[in-house]
Amino acid sequence: MYAPTSTNLPRSGLISGDDDGLTDFDGAAEILRTWGAGLTPDPDLTVSQWADRHRMLSGRASAEPGRYRTARTPYMREIMDRLSPGDEMQRVVFMKAAQVGATEAGNNWIGFAIHQAPGPMLAVQPTVELAKRNSRQRIDPLIDESPELRARVKPARSRDAGNTMLSKEFAGGILIMTGANSAVGLRSTPARYIFLDEVDAYPASADEEGDPVTLAEARSLTFAHRRKVFLVSTPTIRGLSRIEREYEASDQRRFFVPCPQCGAMQWLKFDRLRWQKGRPETAEYHCEGCDMPIAEHHKTAMLEAGEWRATATAADPTTAGYHLSALYSPIGWLSWERIVRAWEAAQGSDEAIKAFRNTILGETWVETGEAPDWQRLYDRRERWTSGTVPAGGLFLTAGADVQKDRIEVDVWAWGRGLESWLVDHVVIEGGPGDAACWRGLTDLLGKTWTHAAGPSMMLSRLAIDTGYETSAVYAWSRQAGFAQVAPVKGLEGFNRSSPVTGPTYVDATIAGKRLRRGARLWSVATSTFKAETYRFLRQERPTTEEISAGAVFPAGTVHLPDWADSEWLKQLTAEQLVTVKSRRGFSKLEWQKLRERNEALDCRIYARAAAWILGADRWSEARWRDLEAQFAVTAPDAGEAGNGVASRPASRNPPRRRTVRSRYMG
Repeated sequence: MYAPTSTNLPRSGLISGDDDGLTDFDGAAEILRTWGAGLTPDPDLTVSQWADRHRMLSGRASAEPGRYRTARTPYMREIMDRLSPGDEMQRVVFMKAAQVGATEAGNNWIGFAIHQAPGPMLAVQPTVELAKRNSRQRIDPLIDESPELRARVKPARSRDAGNTMLSKEFAGGILIMTGANSAVGLRSTPARYIFLDEVDAYPASADEEGDPVTLAEARSLTFAHRRKVFLVSTPTIRGLSRIEREYEASDQRRFFVPCPQCGAMQWLKFDRLRWQKGRPETAEYHCEGCDMPIAEHHKTAMLEAGEWRATATAADPTTAGYHLSALYSPIGWLSWERIVRAWEAAQGSDEAIKAFRNTILGETWVETGEAPDWQRLYDRRERWTSGTVPAGGLFLTAGADVQKDRIEVDVWAWGRGLESWLVDHVVIEGGPGDAACWRGLTDLLGKTWTHAAGPSMMLSRLAIDTGYETSAVYAWSRQAGFAQVAPVKGLEGFNRSSPVTGPTYVDATIAGKRLRRGARLWSVATSTFKAETYRFLRQERPTTEEISAGAVFPAGTVHLPDWADSEWLKQLTAEQLVTVKSRRGFSKLEWQKLRERNEALDCRIYARAAAWILGADRWSEARWRDLEAQFAVTAPDAGEAGNGVASRPASRNPPRRRTVRSRYMG
């Protein structure tokens, strides 16, 4: 250590011993102490200790700005500390509900790595666009609000590539942010630290180069036992959920908390939450040991005294797995009362219950995928004239399936809540090699169907499968125009957040000529729409007497006409969802045919994709009312708005005949 000498300090003050000399000596000593402190290694902190000491939450990125406190979410302490360099765990898996603080814990780890243990880090979001958004909304405030990080990360300058939207350089390392849909981003650089966020929203393959999680983790293999991988996600569907698969292969830790009355340690389960019917504000948790009610104000003390306990033996001893539901959410975030209200509001809707299980309980949804009985569908067909649109239909889409010797097309009408009616079934003979067949399909684009209220309707969008004779389909689509035609490509797997993606430009032509801007191709997660269709078909319906008394059909009801024959119905119910074992021994869901022909199901899926492309899943109440006004249809009252109630004609006197295409239809 450097030591002061007489040549380093003011002479006069030291010799004379006057007051000024003492002041000079004290100042020099302070300089030396500061300099010596700069040579002292940073304290050996864990991630949670670092967060409590250095992390500041920004008002633009957090609902509770100010200094970060691990005590606010005590269950995150062990999870964060497992990511510290001194811990033996290499992989940490966190299957969780929403609003439990997982995102901020991951950001704490990023800040800790930059400040305390520099090294290359890869942070992966489901898409590149989400990675950019996360960089702006989370990472930039993380750095800006922490002086220690701000001093280490290069400032963003137009000529300095060290700090860009998706790349942050710092002394001893770099943070690369990318999307799971980018194979280039996933294989860009070796990484000691890998943060995989919302892995259940990742695509099945990154640019068709393989599983994004596998590609990302391969970046860390060169770091051997020094690597750290953090996998975080809200789960989705049983058998398809990545995070559930990883959690089940781990030691499956649960957060046990004590009963404030008997002291029994237990992990919180939804079926122990009880309340008076219709009064969510009375929600209380009942202890497994003494069955006494526990009021929510005890939660803070329970969380402070809680601990993680393994409930299984991990296949890999270097992997720790954690599960947490929103029942543990701190007071002021998501209360037990709000959880109960969400559960009661979800009743009657499989989609809402599924969302509740995923986002509140942090559990997977079991998708049955059982094909409805075609004979039951046959018996409940309804009577309306072929080629006409029933009263509730507000726009038309079609799905076209290209076969070797024909093109089959089904036209569907759609109303509020995705209530739907089969309007027409068309078979155009000839196949893709016959020009007359394509002319027939072009003629269908200009055809009109009569609405029950009087106006004539045209197709708003036709989605056509590109799986067979791809170049011919692209060529016809370009000629017909993409305002009314959407070429689609079916993809395996479920994607509930965005079952249709695109469009992307493809450059194949029927003659093999390369085009600078080709056909606009949409990718469709067919499993999502198949499961939805079968769920809608299995819904219970009101009886004739109930309808006469004013009952309405539930959202998503599929209405089939009496001219739909048994062969068409068998095609509609030609597949079922089954669980199969992959080559690696993991379970996965797969659609399998029950019979050879399934054109009716395919056409339905493509027509449904066309409705998604038009934006029907995201239309505002004003748009629906505008559509209803075009057909003189009475909108639901305020209590029914947006619940999928079928619209009814305002009058039985049809207006003057006219052809209608909404301006929302492209």
